[in-house]
Amino acid sequence: MRSARTLSARVAAGLCLALTATVPLTACTDAADWKATQTGDAAAFTGYDTSGIQAQQDIIDMLPEGALADGVLDVAASTDYAPAEFLDTDGTAIGYDVDLAKAIAAVLGVDSTTHTAEFDSIIAAVGSKYDAGISSFTVTAERESAMDMIAYINVGSRFNVVAGNPEGVDPSDHLNLCGLTIGVQTGTAQEEAMNADSAACTEAGLPAIAVRSYSTQSEATTGLMGHVIDAVYSDSTVAGYAIELTDGGVETVGEIEDALPQAIVLAKDDPQFNAAIQAAVQYLMDSGTWEEILDAWGIEDAALTTAELNPNVEQ
Repeated sequence: MRSARTLSARVAAGLCLALTATVPLTACTDAADWKATQTGDAAAFTGYDTSGIQAQQDIIDMLPEGALADGVLDVAASTDYAPAEFLDTDGTAIGYDVDLAKAIAAVLGVDSTTHTAEFDSIIAAVGSKYDAGISSFTVTAERESAMDMIAYINVGSRFNVVAGNPEGVDPSDHLNLCGLTIGVQTGTAQEEAMNADSAACTEAGLPAIAVRSYSTQSEATTGLMGHVIDAVYSDSTVAGYAIELTDGGVETVGEIEDALPQAIVLAKDDPQFNAAIQAAVQYLMDSGTWEEILDAWGIEDAALTTAELNPNVEQ
């Protein structure tokens, strides 16, 4: 898991062009039109309307003096990971994580800007260049040792294969993956898991898994559709969304695995600021707004109800 993340709308369009040369696709779904395909609405869906969220003075008062003085909550995200964070056709960041950032900012009485950044560069820049990282970061003990993390969603991992599963990929036991080539995104929990599974294969006297790491999820899906790799391992929300973007050119196999909380990443050196962010997220959960945001993006049963700071996880 990011851990993990999209096919951005812009990249998805390129993916369609690239794949038509190698794979017979009837159509590709533009990321911005995903909601329209679900509802029949001709208007492209670009996110949950956060304009009705009222600023909460008691939470604003929790902010340290001078915090967000410029009136903007600056958030970093790797915008290639639909439906969590990706780029609309005009290059605007959208997705449920982007809507969460907007909603938090509204509670705090400020605006938000989601900045596109390389996933594995975000943590180091939080607290200096950015106020927070909201980019499908899976909670791990290693990350919590360096940063504060506020949990907001529970996401597992899942495999995508080419429609029809021509390679017969069976992830019910990961030893079944020995000898296959599996695509993952660099810096994700799935990359770590596949590397560990590859080691388990060799320990069992079986061929290693060839783990192929890509800088973006879209590149991994391109490799899958081009039959360069046998499967892609990603966040369960991302795996499901890839089906929409490829118009059924890929499908999921196996069950959702190892569901873990994902969290907002914050610097540890400003606990007062972090407490205000935590309170804002809890307000959105208690008011039902967070669940509404996820519902708008077609995500069910993933919303957490407690914005826990640094939840205990065995990783």
